Amino acid sequence: MGFTSSQLATASLIGQIGGGVTSAVGSYFSAATQKATLKGQAAVADVNARIAELGAQSALNQGQQQVGALTLKAGQLKSSQRAAMAANGIDLGVGNAAEIQASTDIMKEIDANTLTANAVRSAWGYRTQAVNFENEALTKRATAGAINPFGSAAGSLLGSAGSVAGSWYSLNKSGALKGTMFELG
Repeated sequence: MGFTSSQLATASLIGQIGGGVTSAVGSYFSAATQKATLKGQAAVADVNARIAELGAQSALNQGQQQVGALTLKAGQLKSSQRAAMAANGIDLGVGNAAEIQASTDIMKEIDANTLTANAVRSAWGYRTQAVNFENEALTKRATAGAINPFGSAAGSLLGSAGSVAGSWYSLNKSGALKGTMFELG
């Protein structure tokens, strides 16, 4: 038993309608998944920003510890110098003795400034990373906020409706829909 042209036309329109609904549902879930993925990526970027800030704080703390260790060593060196000079009967407040002590203080300050500058540069690098991660999180949240799964589904459904309407018009004009629920007078 064969199908009539009316039955085939009806089946074709029903298939197109079903395909349009399926496409709309797919668009909805695709947009919802994309939105959830972007929110997840934003959360990861937030965590990365916090980790980068912890790195910056660690770099600064390490720099302070290095300056402390340097200051201790410089103090020990200066004490040794003073003891050696005093043991040899050298007046500590004048001449070469005073210059040696002043040079030790200057070298300690130069080294301490270098250690501090290195720590600050390292911390700045970490904080730059943190800002980049924060910006990434903001961008992903904004993009996710612009995604509307219902709008995506509606757009897909409207596009499918246009296609179904075009098919209906062609089939109705050719008379293939005579006697079907899709026939309009």
